[in-house]
Amino acid sequence: MGERKYFGTDGIRGRANSQPMTAEVALRVGLAAGKLFMSGDDRRHLVVIGKDTRLSGYMIEPALVAGFASVGMDVLTFGPIPTPGVAMMTRSMRADLGVMISASHNDYADNGIKLFGPDGYKLSDEIELKIEAMMDAGLDEGLAASNALGRVKRIDDAPPRYIEIAKAAFPRHLSLAGLRIAIDCANGAGYKVAPTTLYELGAEVCAVGVSPNGTNINADCGSTHPASVIQAVKDKRADIGIALDGDADRLIVCDEKGQVVDGDQIMALIARDWARRGVLKGQGVVATVMSNLGLERALAAEGLSLERTKVGDRYVMERMREGGFNLGGEQSGHLILHDHATTGDGLMAALQVLAVLVESGRPMSELARQFEPVPQLLHNVRFTAGKPLEDAKVKAAIKDGEAALNGQGRLLVRPSGTEKLIRVMAEGDDAALVKRVVADIAAAVKAAG
Repeated sequence: MGERKYFGTDGIRGRANSQPMTAEVALRVGLAAGKLFMSGDDRRHLVVIGKDTRLSGYMIEPALVAGFASVGMDVLTFGPIPTPGVAMMTRSMRADLGVMISASHNDYADNGIKLFGPDGYKLSDEIELKIEAMMDAGLDEGLAASNALGRVKRIDDAPPRYIEIAKAAFPRHLSLAGLRIAIDCANGAGYKVAPTTLYELGAEVCAVGVSPNGTNINADCGSTHPASVIQAVKDKRADIGIALDGDADRLIVCDEKGQVVDGDQIMALIARDWARRGVLKGQGVVATVMSNLGLERALAAEGLSLERTKVGDRYVMERMREGGFNLGGEQSGHLILHDHATTGDGLMAALQVLAVLVESGRPMSELARQFEPVPQLLHNVRFTAGKPLEDAKVKAAIKDGEAALNGQGRLLVRPSGTEKLIRVMAEGDDAALVKRVVADIAAAVKAAG
């Protein structure tokens, strides 16, 4: 595969108003993706665009719109809506392409562009590389004639449509009546749709992180700052806390005591529930190399498999589609429920957890501990230059670490897809050994880079 210039592991992402997250790059994305997805027949072509609540969305969106319209594509803009909502609407409205403007859990100074094909799935590496090649071509090639420019309209019915689809994914015979739910929307894309959905299903909703101002997205709130939802649970004596990230495609949950439940425990909870109800497909779950060994063991005890992929929800999705699985996700709380969505969806995942909570009649704290996690340690090592993983001493440290953990755990060393970081993760039954292995490799990486 060619070297990527713009696209990382999850679309294009960077600091707003500096490369590659500039208005010019956004314009080039619109031009290139627009040309690629104009399939040559003479019908009108449509792209739908959603965004989160970042200030820079006001700059990126019009630049994308200009690119798409100038090659003859009609554009519908949704305003703030979760990433999975854009994926759904792309398919539901028969659009040729969907775009989400968001940098997910990053702070407001960053932004990103994610693209979805007409089927509602993230684009393949191959298509992204084609778009990259076209982005660097001349800006004045392949433009529409002046009478064939795209038309642009802001529509307000996408969020209500998403709410109805989300509600339909909650078991019809159940209700959230009598439940008090604290939800933290990270001042992000889910700030209206998530509390509304829960309220319409009958819950008493205590919402925080629902006052976006352009610069407070993910600021001390949302799934990356659980303290905010924990506090809300305690203040309101809620039965459960749910925290979404900036684009609402992932979640974390906390129980009524304020204890955090990560994505692995949530996957185990949903997998067991679905297996019991006979709706789990593929006889297992797809997760990434980061998921805890404890999850794998817990599923195995139920006769279910855990298939692992590279980190990145789209790799999870690819494996799910290949193997006919309907549940997958990441420890970070990106959960993909393939019967309901084509990408990670924090609200949809929350509704599955709430269904188990309602049906079981047990407190969340009892449901939260689906398995005992194996001691796991992740250390991010920043480097400035070069490729530390090619250094001989780093390679030797990794080899020693693997030997030390032999059969008793797992070791994973990989570069971050979005930052100059090497992520060193080890897990095993012996916590002291795990700590030593991670420290040795981290020291070697530091020395190298």
